[in-house]
Amino acid sequence: MTGSTGPGTLTELFDRSVRLFPEHPAVGDDRGTLTYAELDRRSDAVSALLRGHGVREGARVGLYVRRSAEVFVALLGILKAGAAYVAVDTRYPDARRDLMLDRSGAEVVLTEPGWEGELSSSNARAVALGGHDGPGDDGGEGARGTVAPESAASVLFTSGSTGEPKAIVLEHRNLVSFAVNTGMPALFPQDRVGQVSSLSFDAFHFEMWSTLAAGAQTVVLPPVPDLLAEGFGNRIREYGVTAMLVPTMVVDQVVREDRDAFASLRVLGTGGDVLPPAACRAVLGGWFTGDLYNLYGPAEITTACTAHLVTRQDAESAAVPIGRPLAGVGVRLLDQSLRPVAPGETGEVFVSGPGVARGYQGRDDLTAERFVAVPAGDGTATRAYRTGDLAREREDGALVFVGRADDQVKIRGYRVEPGEVGSVLLRHSGVREAVVLPEGEGGDRRLVAFVVPDGPLDTGELRARAERELPGFMVPGRFVVREGIPVTAHGKRDLGALREALAGHGDPAGPGTEPLGETERYLAGLWAELLGAERVGRDEDFFGLGGHSLQAFRMHHRINRELGTRLAFPDVLDNPVLKDLASAVDAARTGA
Repeated sequence: MTGSTGPGTLTELFDRSVRLFPEHPAVGDDRGTLTYAELDRRSDAVSALLRGHGVREGARVGLYVRRSAEVFVALLGILKAGAAYVAVDTRYPDARRDLMLDRSGAEVVLTEPGWEGELSSSNARAVALGGHDGPGDDGGEGARGTVAPESAASVLFTSGSTGEPKAIVLEHRNLVSFAVNTGMPALFPQDRVGQVSSLSFDAFHFEMWSTLAAGAQTVVLPPVPDLLAEGFGNRIREYGVTAMLVPTMVVDQVVREDRDAFASLRVLGTGGDVLPPAACRAVLGGWFTGDLYNLYGPAEITTACTAHLVTRQDAESAAVPIGRPLAGVGVRLLDQSLRPVAPGETGEVFVSGPGVARGYQGRDDLTAERFVAVPAGDGTATRAYRTGDLAREREDGALVFVGRADDQVKIRGYRVEPGEVGSVLLRHSGVREAVVLPEGEGGDRRLVAFVVPDGPLDTGELRARAERELPGFMVPGRFVVREGIPVTAHGKRDLGALREALAGHGDPAGPGTEPLGETERYLAGLWAELLGAERVGRDEDFFGLGGHSLQAFRMHHRINRELGTRLAFPDVLDNPVLKDLASAVDAARTGA
């Protein structure tokens, strides 16, 4: 926890590390490494640049750049200018990017040189990074704004049930309390922390702020698909990474094919979804000798509120605990009347403490609904975030995740409100009704859209619309066209009937698309297994059926292992249509 004499803001936290470790490497990528002193000087220049463009205390500044060491320069520069940052993943569709920038109220967006034209559809003014290595025209004290612990530091977006994403406002004190929390996996100055998260994902807080607080080095790694293509374990060993926070679904998918992929790490933290015991058995049963942590917490409480050091006994249990509260964090399990449930009973998770966010920007109604006063146990009340998650307490005091109290789901580690996806589909003129539900478990979970057409409807066009407006993890894996949505006796949508339909609904191959030859039939069976499809045709697209890069990684390993080929992973990604992939597999067999 942050003490009375400790840093109260992220800029103070960074300044402390600069004083203690000026020549220690702070962040590096394939192009080089910046020391703490160099990072300080470079970020001062960005601060001066922004101040020169009129950015002042309390402003919002977007960041739309490639993942690199420059991200750290830019984010620190934004904070030094007195503003809060809005980091946008460059893989998001333009519509999603513009929505995030405009909804956050960003005045300026920092971007790559030459990208300014791409941002003309946003209300934010584009300013290019680069070439600003000096102290700036106004230099010195004028290059910095004034911030306080309660000043906004970051605006982070998550899916919203009303059809629009929610903008979470995190303050400096929220992020500082997380970065220095003694309940998190400990980092040391000699650590090299692998950075793989999206800049728009809350796990990035650990990769940047926890690392800088410890005087350690962040190593910006290639994107996960590239790591998979090059051999996940081999690459993190080559980069000398000692600690990582990896989404649960990535850990689960990777260790299914290579249980020793994380063996070189001292610390492996994971979170974002239910951690399968089988994945723990794979990690702990190999050469891994470090500490495996299971973390839990929604973005509204700043990344994590509980942690659990996973043991071999946990790996043999029915459910891996999410652990105990971090230092200074209050976690209560309450019933619908906000009364504590008895030990062993299921209750909703309410979280209080210094990590609880300010609320949702521009949504006072939703903030009042989710950030509530709960009994503190001493006759007083405390402000807490109502997570919507259900959990129970074991006899030893550890918490076990049970499920959700609402319709929210996790897809590839991201929180998704199916209602937001349905709202996008309903904006299509050919859709009269739309209901979106999840199917599958863990890393194989995907969304399925049931749509009732209003006249002729091309589901390929509908998918394309979703891809233009939504991040990839929110695009339904398949679309089921129905004459109507079933209703209950009370006139409400019968979601239970739709879920039953999911279990019995197949994806029959269309006319003339039956797999031809041994290799195509093998791939069709493999795809059906990985994607939960009943039948797969030779003209089907792996990603069009709902597959993603991690499932493609598993497919790649299975092909090489079961067919004895040396097919390269890029060949899998470059040939998503089954018949084309079959040709690539046959070529790999013959060495052509």
